[in-house]
Parts: sequence; C-alpha cells; structure tokens
Amino acid sequence: MKSQFLKVWSVVSTVLVIMIVLFAIFLTGARLMGFRVFNIISGSMTPEYNVGDLIYVKSVPPAKIKVGDPITFVLNENLVVVTHRVVRIDAENQHFYTKGDANETIDSSPVHFNNVIGVPQFKIPMLGYVSDFIQYPPGMYITIGICAVLIFVVFLPDIVGKSRKKKAAKLTAGSESVQPAENGESAQKAGQSADTAKKTADD
Repeated sequence: MKSQFLKVWSVVSTVLVIMIVLFAIFLTGARLMGFRVFNIISGSMTPEYNVGDLIYVKSVPPAKIKVGDPITFVLNENLVVVTHRVVRIDAENQHFYTKGDANETIDSSPVHFNNVIGVPQFKIPMLGYVSDFIQYPPGMYITIGICAVLIFVVFLPDIVGKSRKKKAAKLTAGSESVQPAENGESAQKAGQSADTAKKTADD
C-alpha cells in the first residue's frame, strides 16, 4: 500500500514541478526571446484583454503600428504602463491617440512614439494572477517553500527505496553471519558427544 502511494505521489509531484518549470519558462524564457510580460489589472480593454490575463509584448517600430493595433505604453512620469488601442496617428507630431475598448471616450493624453513599449503578441488568460502572486511577498516566500517541498517529495521514493535496500542487505548479511555460529555449535555438540563416548568406553 505504501509503495503504491509513493508511486502515485511521485507522479503528482513530478507533474507539479513540471508545471512550475513551464511557468518559469513562460515568464523568464519569454524575456530572453525579446518579449516583455505584463499583467492586466483593469477592464478597460475587455473583452480583448481581461483582468488577470498575462500579455506578451514585443517592441515594434512606431512606423509599423497602424490604427486598430493595441499598444502597450508608459502613461506618465510614475511609469504606469497601459495597454489601449490606437484610434488615430499624428505622424507629424509623433503621437498616437488611444482608447480602451471598454471606454466610451478617447484617452485625454496622446502617447508619444518614444513612450511606446510595444505591441501585444499573445496572451495567457488568468496567468496574471499567478504571476502577481509569486513575484511579491508573501506569495514569493510561499512559492519558494512549495517548490522546496515538491523537489524533496520527488526524490522521496528514491530515498525510501535506497533505505529499504540497505535494510534488506543488512538483514541478509545478518542471517548469513548466524549460519556459521550454528554450524560451530553443532560441531561443539558433536565434540562433546565424542568425548562422552570416549569416557564411557574407558569406563
């Protein structure tokens, strides 16, 4: 029963570790491929981008951005990042005019070409909640603890298996060491019987 439980738990923990690794790849690997990852925290772009979606943004030259494209840009001096759709382009003054799909009016401030981060290429729904959780305390510490436990659990069956093999080896060695003692005891009894027989013969 214990052996079956360990096998099942090994499979479950391995799947969880793989999921964590894949998530790490989605976050860090995407950056290595030239993407910047952002979490959608407002509903201004629904239904295109919903709260909790994780969007992957790639840098694009302003000249290639067209009316109707969603763009991710720095909104103000506080470095607030927003993703809205381009509704008009003022190429002469290097400005994009934007609007959230769910908003009724155009954004009050135009976006300068230099403030554009890029164009969203794809999204992963709901993954933003996970990303937000693991990047900041206490979620960061909880995640690290869970990963440590999972890694230990993955190797637990191997540790238990090796421990059982060692115990089995010790038991086998112990049974083998007892055998010569029994043979020696039999030999001693045989010697005592011979001595008794000799004394009887002498008498």
